[in-house]
Amino acid sequence: MRVDLNSDLGESWGVYELGADADMLSVVSSANIACGFHAGDPDVMRQTVIRARDGNVGIGAHPGYLDLWGFGRRKIVGDSLEDIEKQTAYQIGALMGVAALEGAKVTHVKTHGALGNLVAEDDGVAGAVAKAVKSVDPDLILVVMPGMATERAAEVTGLRMAREIYADRAYQDNGNLVPRSQPGAVIHDAEEAAASVLKMLREGAVITQGGKRIKGRIDTICVHGDNPAAVGMARALRASLEASGVEIAPFHRFV
Repeated sequence: MRVDLNSDLGESWGVYELGADADMLSVVSSANIACGFHAGDPDVMRQTVIRARDGNVGIGAHPGYLDLWGFGRRKIVGDSLEDIEKQTAYQIGALMGVAALEGAKVTHVKTHGALGNLVAEDDGVAGAVAKAVKSVDPDLILVVMPGMATERAAEVTGLRMAREIYADRAYQDNGNLVPRSQPGAVIHDAEEAAASVLKMLREGAVITQGGKRIKGRIDTICVHGDNPAAVGMARALRASLEASGVEIAPFHRFV
């Protein structure tokens, strides 16, 4: 079995630092880099791209709502589908420009925070994001949640896709993540996270808090980079996966 291990990185801004990106980039095989809307700036983006490129880590755009204050975790009410399409294209283009400065290539797109939660359930919003991705570069891979609106949008649009599960989050029975405001939404224990991931890989299914199985292919596993225990969890998860015979590789090589 071969899977990718990804993390959301480049989420510092100016003098404000968030996450241990250098350490995380020594563990993961793909990085989703903030593009300036919920976090990140040209300097942070460039340094993250350089580190990812030098570590042979896949580089992806991580677009979200224009919400620096709320870290992109608040839904922006009133944005039309056309607004979301334009904002997504804008952010992808920003990272592609920065990557070009360093001779690096952006290979995928994964939505962030509140936008990511919405695209998983809303076919219209998912379609707007997929349209933006394909318009910017039809060879980009869209990271999707198995059985959700993003997967349907990628299929309709004809985009390559990487189906993702989360190591450090719990799932609702509808297949989306449990809101962070609810108890048990975030998994902090590395052993618990590793056991959960291995179980989902073996069963080929997302397993919800209620015990429901949502069957689907799994290509990549996310560990959030803004969790204080993120690096330790990622290292423990990678070690557990490799000990179980799972190969870790950037998903742009095999999806």
